[in-house]
Amino acid sequence: MPQATAQAQPYVIAYARMTAATDVGGGALGTRVRALREAMDLSLRELAERSGVSAPMLSQVERGETSPTVQLAARIASGLELRLSQLLRLDEDGAVTIVRLQERRKGPSGPGGHSYEILTPPLPGQRAELSRHSLLVGAVTGGQGDPPMHEPGSRETALVERGTVVLVCDGQPHELRAGDCVTFDADLPHHFENPGPEEAVLLAVLSAGLRRS
Repeated sequence: MPQATAQAQPYVIAYARMTAATDVGGGALGTRVRALREAMDLSLRELAERSGVSAPMLSQVERGETSPTVQLAARIASGLELRLSQLLRLDEDGAVTIVRLQERRKGPSGPGGHSYEILTPPLPGQRAELSRHSLLVGAVTGGQGDPPMHEPGSRETALVERGTVVLVCDGQPHELRAGDCVTFDADLPHHFENPGPEEAVLLAVLSAGLRRS
């Protein structure tokens, strides 16, 4: 019970610091919404579908032409997979942002036994992402909804936490065991395979848009 009370506290703080019937944010909020949307690689239309807020209204918010009501901001936050307090940055503490275990964003589980969760927060302008991947025996990444390539210049580093995986990058296989770490150009065709005999877990850091040197 004490834990549930602690989890609810940020919501209390958030709403205590907002006037119930007034607009919130402004130009700064619009800039944040746009940065978060682009970080998730969403178009205005896609965010509109996820949030239930029209694309023209979202465009006005992003350009700072209108300030959304609390209710509208809550719907936008939901479309961005955030709490309202996170969107408004009311529960952030200085330069430190903590993602609790229960707050991890889970990706869709692939039909082949690959599941993953994103460990880093969706901060504006963030160009690196840490994720944790689990592969059942025989699982292969890169299926539908699980793209095997990233934007040009991307680089990925993966650390095998448990089990054995094979990284196939640009057609070349590389076997990796627990404790091994690999860095590769993630804009090349690639995928991970788990040859067995047990479930494999790996951590991956994707750095977007880095120039090759």
